[in-house]
Amino acid sequence: MKRTAEEIMQAAHARVAQIVASAEQKAAEQPKQMFLPGFDEDMAAMPNHINRSSLFAPVARGRRKMHYETVMVTRADCVLEYTGQQLDEADADLMMALIWFAQNHPLGARVPLNRYEVLTKIGRSSGQSDYDWLHRRLKALRSATMFLEARKPDGSTRYKVGGMVSFNLVKELAGFEDDGSYEYTLDPRWVQLFGNREYSLCDFNKRLLIGRGQDMAKTLQRLIATSSSQVQRYSLDWMQAKMEYSGRRRDFKDALMRAVQELQRLKILDGGRIEDSTRRESQIVLWITPKDDRDSVAHHSG
Repeated sequence: MKRTAEEIMQAAHARVAQIVASAEQKAAEQPKQMFLPGFDEDMAAMPNHINRSSLFAPVARGRRKMHYETVMVTRADCVLEYTGQQLDEADADLMMALIWFAQNHPLGARVPLNRYEVLTKIGRSSGQSDYDWLHRRLKALRSATMFLEARKPDGSTRYKVGGMVSFNLVKELAGFEDDGSYEYTLDPRWVQLFGNREYSLCDFNKRLLIGRGQDMAKTLQRLIATSSSQVQRYSLDWMQAKMEYSGRRRDFKDALMRAVQELQRLKILDGGRIEDSTRRESQIVLWITPKDDRDSVAHHSG
């Protein structure tokens, strides 16, 4: 029986979808080595699209929101959908540590996880409560799934991750009761997220010096690292949504300026202020400490 034009078109679309799914399945299974220039023992790395999003946010302690295919706050050049427990800045610390410990392994290969070393890396103690916390957060990262589409300036797709084949922040996780050790695997498609030098490097030592209760400062540190501009401006509407802050605007402003002051103390920022833009919209303006000044301070402090 002769097929109609509509049937031919549907078959063609199905074939294209099958090819795309096959290519993504291969990308999700084939281990890849990741090379990140500038990434060393003192630095933490995260893709820019993630650092600009609300995937990790300075949320208050307590009951975490559950997301299901939620469109997270990002820039216009990216769409990020997330399913899982709301992640906070401690989770961001852990995710960056897992990436750091995996740097000498092809992504997609198993990486041994020493709980004491991981907790020390992210500035936590090694008591039983810390081991329990680590177990819970590793499970949360393992169950978390993400779809990310990066777009070109004209709105067309640059690449997609997690479309046909789910992308877990931690692809596989295995624990061994006899000695309490773990192994984990990161999806090889992390390489694509870090591609074309679209990643941020944060001074992890300074991150550990950020004061207790100053998670908003940690979010700011990750955000400003996504740009080389010495002066950066962000809409307060966008910033409040990105930080998952549901309180009053005046309280958000106070908290944001305390975060700025904390980064000033650590010589990450030279300063910041809240003002109206040329469109009469509230924004925060941040002056980034020049790299040479940051390095000299770090060197001086030993």
